[in-house]
Order: sequence, then C-alpha cells, then structure tokens
Amino acid sequence: MDGVHDMGGRTELFGPLKPLDRDEPAFKEPWEGRAFAITLLANRAATASNLHAFRHALERVPEQQYLANYYGRWLGSAEILLQDSGLLAPGAVEARAANLRGGSVEEPADPEPHKPSMETAGGGNMRTVDAPRAFAVGDRVTAVGRPDAGHTRLTGYVRGRTGTVTALRPAQVLPDTAAHFVGESPEHVYSVEFDSHDLWGPDGEQFTLTIDCFESYLETSA
Repeated sequence: MDGVHDMGGRTELFGPLKPLDRDEPAFKEPWEGRAFAITLLANRAATASNLHAFRHALERVPEQQYLANYYGRWLGSAEILLQDSGLLAPGAVEARAANLRGGSVEEPADPEPHKPSMETAGGGNMRTVDAPRAFAVGDRVTAVGRPDAGHTRLTGYVRGRTGTVTALRPAQVLPDTAAHFVGESPEHVYSVEFDSHDLWGPDGEQFTLTIDCFESYLETSA
C-alpha cells in the first residue's frame, strides 16, 4: 500500500477518527448506489478481474478524487479497470460527460479489448502451501520495505519496524502478484504484533497493533 489510501497513523493529515454513525445510510445519494453496482460489474463481469486488481485500481485513483467521496473512488477504480482491459479508451468518460453537458467533443475510438487472465486454483484466496513455514510464534521479525513492488498489502507504517509473531494464519494468494495477473504465488501468513511507540514514536498513546503479513514481507530480526 503506497499513496493516499495508506492512512494509518497519519493523524497530522486526517485528524482523529470520527464517531460511528449507526444510522448512516449505505448510499446517501442515488448515484452512489449506481456507482457501487457499476464497479461490481466492471470488476467481475466485464473485466474478469479479482479483488487484488480492484484494490490496485483504487490505489491509482487520483488523490483529489480518492479523498472527495467514498463511492467516487469506487467509480474511478471501475474506469481504471475498464481501461486496463481495453474496454474503455482513456479520456472517453471525460469526453462523454462534456457532450452530455452540451459540449462538442470528439470521443475516442473504442480500443481493442485485452482482458487479463490468470490461472487459479479455485475460488476465494485460501490455498495450501507445502513448503515449511519460515517463522514460528514468538519469533522476532522485521517487516521488509517493498516500495517498488507495485501493489502490496504491507502498509507503509510497519516497513522497517520489528514485531513479534503471535499467530500462524492459513496460506493465501499473494496480492502482490495476483493484482498484476502474474500468478497466485500463495504464501504462508502470520499475525505480527507491533508496539505503537515503535511505529509512531513515544509521544502518543501506547498500545499493540496486530497485522497479518505474508511470509515474503518478513525477515528474521537480528
């Protein structure tokens, strides 16, 4: 996770969490429900994509659009997925919107579809890995920074930080490769506990934070 969506610990930018509004509707405006449906169709029916590719598309939504509205970023991710699959030409949405507002903009020609594909071992993300685990409960491990990996589920604020393995989780499809359709590459997964002072310094409240990490995200701490 790299970019505006990786918000963990960034209170200087976003402030404290707001109280939960249990009466908040799922869709505040009718267009939000339509955006939700369009994104689901773009992610599965139209592009034959996967959860990890969807998350990677969300990461590429421009920052201003990402922060403006939750379902607006979903709609932006749908546009990216459709462009990635050659089902939508770059600039087509902007041109159509301009024409609907009464403009006279030439819309780009439809591109050649090229849906991505990837062999899968089945539904869901749980997989079996025959190789022995590299770590055990109680091991001290350091999260390995991978800023050039493209999509990754290793959040930025734990990179380079050391924690303790507290639980062994089932092996799963590696998001880093599945998001780019280069293979499932399943790995063992571990729950790793970090101290908040190690992550954000000694000035704030002290607590422990547990994050599930893929095996390739970790190395033995010296």
